[in-house]
Amino acid sequence: MKAVIYERYGRPDELRVEDVTMPSPAAGQVLVKVAATSVNLSDWEGLRGSPFYARLGGLRAPRRPTLGSDIAGWVEAVGTGVTRFQPGDEVYGDNLQLMGGFAQYAVASASSLAPKPGGLTFAEASTIPQAGAIAVQGTVGAAKGRRVLINGGGGGSGSFAIQLAKRLGAHVTGVDNSGKLEFMRALGADEVIDYRREDFTREHQPYDLILDLVAHRSVFDYRRALAPGGRYRCVGGSVRALLRVLTIGVAAGRVTGRRLGVLVVKEGPRYFEPLADLCVAGDVSIHIDRTFALDEVPQALAYVGEGSALGKVVVTPP
Repeated sequence: MKAVIYERYGRPDELRVEDVTMPSPAAGQVLVKVAATSVNLSDWEGLRGSPFYARLGGLRAPRRPTLGSDIAGWVEAVGTGVTRFQPGDEVYGDNLQLMGGFAQYAVASASSLAPKPGGLTFAEASTIPQAGAIAVQGTVGAAKGRRVLINGGGGGSGSFAIQLAKRLGAHVTGVDNSGKLEFMRALGADEVIDYRREDFTREHQPYDLILDLVAHRSVFDYRRALAPGGRYRCVGGSVRALLRVLTIGVAAGRVTGRRLGVLVVKEGPRYFEPLADLCVAGDVSIHIDRTFALDEVPQALAYVGEGSALGKVVVTPP
C-alpha cells in the first residue's frame, strides 16, 4: 500500500510517499481502508517535533512513521476479540494512539472507532473526532448571558466551538488572523478580533469562559481577561505557556476567584458522537476548506501549520 512516511522531525519536505507493507490488526484492532483523513494541528506538531510534548512518543525520532489520526473509511479486517465491527462497515474515529491515517490503510483500536453516520460523507466524518471532542469539552459552561471567547476560532476545533457556544446562547467572540474574521462571523460569532491588531486581554469586557487553542501569553494576561468567577482553559500552545498555566496560573486564579487550567481532552466516540449528531441534524455545520491528495500531504500540513485553513483540511488517498 502507499503511505506518507517520515523518519525524523522537521519541515514538510521530510515527508515522502512510499510503498509499504500493509499492516495487520492485532487483538482488539481493526484494519481500515482509509477514505479520508482530516489534518489536525497535532499532525503539524508531530511532524516538527515541537512543542516538546509532541516528542513524548519518541524523543529523537518519530515513534510512528505515518501521521494522521482522524480517519474515516471501511473496515477491511478485524483482529481477535472485535465483535462491534465487521468487514464492509463504515467507520470513523480519532486514532491518536496509533496514527497512520495518511495512507491507504490504517490499523486502529476498535474502541476508538464509531459507525459513520449515513448523513455524513467520509470527508465530513473525518473532520469531527479530535476537533469535535475538543470543542464539545472546551465549551462546557457556555450559556445564555455568558461571554465566551475562542482564541483560534477560525481553525478546526475553533470553528466547531464557536457554533456550539452560540447554540448554547452565549455571546461569542472569535480571535484569529485577519483572513478568518468574516469566516468566524459566518459561523455565528458576535464579535471578531484580529490578534495581530488587537489584544483581547485589554480594552474588552471580561469573559466568563475562554477556550484557548493557541496558548502563548502570560497567565496574568489571561487572568485579566476573565470576569470574576470566570474560567480559562487552554489546549495546545507552547510548553512554557502550558506549564505557566498549570503552576502560576492555577495559584493566581484562586487568589482572584478565577479558574485557569489546561483542558485535558477525553478521547473516544462518546465524546465526539454528540457533535456528529448535531452535524447530521444541520444544527452545526462542517466547513472543509481544501481537500488534498495523498502525495500532497506536505502541502496540506504546511497549510494547516501556517494558520491558513478556514475550518478543516482533508486528505483523500487514491
